[in-house]
Amino acid sequence: MSISITENAAVHVMNHLKERGSGIGVRLGVKTTGCSGLAYVIEFADKIDKDDKVFVDQGVTLIVNPKSYAYLKGTRLDYGKEGINEGFKFDNPNAKDTCGCGESFNV
Repeated sequence: MSISITENAAVHVMNHLKERGSGIGVRLGVKTTGCSGLAYVIEFADKIDKDDKVFVDQGVTLIVNPKSYAYLKGTRLDYGKEGINEGFKFDNPNAKDTCGCGESFNV
């Protein structure tokens, strides 16, 4: 299963990579934290490690380490605004539950 990105998120990522002046894409991952156990991590990527899974969608390179891929396979990354809040949203088919604040999830 691949990892994908919406057009809105891709435009946002490409604009920030251009402003940053370097980078090959974004690295997606998970870390243990929060009420529900896992939280999403997203950061600019400057390199691809040997064991990374690499997906290219909408012109953006998405990089995921093997451990995180187990939790993220099939995920679609989106970007949107709701009122005064804006940010990335993970549409993760593996997430069974999320905490009330939306910062963490479990599978």
